[in-house]
Amino acid sequence: MTRKLRGVLPLAAMCVLAACSSAPKPPDVAAQEASAAARIQSIPDPQPEKYGKLRDYKEWRNPYLIIQAKGVSVFDVSNNEQHLIRAEDLTRELALLPASAWPYGRVVAVTESASKPGSDEAANVRKNRGIVLGTLESLHVLVSAAPSKG
Repeated sequence: MTRKLRGVLPLAAMCVLAACSSAPKPPDVAAQEASAAARIQSIPDPQPEKYGKLRDYKEWRNPYLIIQAKGVSVFDVSNNEQHLIRAEDLTRELALLPASAWPYGRVVAVTESASKPGSDEAANVRKNRGIVLGTLESLHVLVSAAPSKG
């Protein structure tokens, strides 16, 4: 009898341990979005006195968005680099930026890529523009016309 118990006890212990350990939970997308939105809301209100007279896009220091058919690019003026993301991921992307990326407060410059009117590309740009502008409005992020190039 004791031999049977010795064989059963380790098996029972393994079953208990397996039952106690839980598989990692998938990330709660709604909670992540709420957290990202809260981080963006913590950015100070727009300060137009700091950016209102800019005429050259190279002087812009806040996030600069370029709406495209395939998504939206977050443009880094300092190194002339674009990071293309899905329009639906804009909240999380903006929330990842450091506070130093927002010297003018909660405002972004927005432009869009050129596309042939009536094309599928133009339709996708319109769709992404709607998503981007709706997202920014829900986050209370002011949209500024992008300063011109040159």
